[in-house]
Amino acid sequence: MRYKFFQKAVTALFCTVMFSHASVSNAHDAGATMDPNGSVAAFTGYALVTCFNDGNGDADYLSASVKDQSPPQDGLLVNLQVIKGNHAISTTDPVSGDGNFSPEVRVHGGNGVYQLLVNKTRAGARSFLVSYHCVTASNAHTGTDITVQQFE
Repeated sequence: MRYKFFQKAVTALFCTVMFSHASVSNAHDAGATMDPNGSVAAFTGYALVTCFNDGNGDADYLSASVKDQSPPQDGLLVNLQVIKGNHAISTTDPVSGDGNFSPEVRVHGGNGVYQLLVNKTRAGARSFLVSYHCVTASNAHTGTDITVQQFE
């Protein structure tokens, strides 16, 4: 019981620091290590990204991609899903540890809350980075906030 509490407290602290840093950066990138012990195949990160007019215009879509920053491991890949309303899309970093992001995906849902999910294909620790951006119809960045809901 004490271990579970400690694990949740450390994860919450790490995510808070990581995502608060991402919020002040211009690039809207956030990262962490999924399943640091490497024993939970179903480990999932879940966040809500809110797109809003910050003076640059209303959002047209949310674009996102994921990069697996861990050493390559056969059959262990990082996936990203973006959902808003009845629209959903996913992308996978096809080569772990190569320094490249997955193909970018977009969900055209306008202003509002988008669900962002990150998971992996099997047990094993994975360090990852998600890049996410709310964009207007004229391709300008607009208001983007993120709130982590789950990281376990």
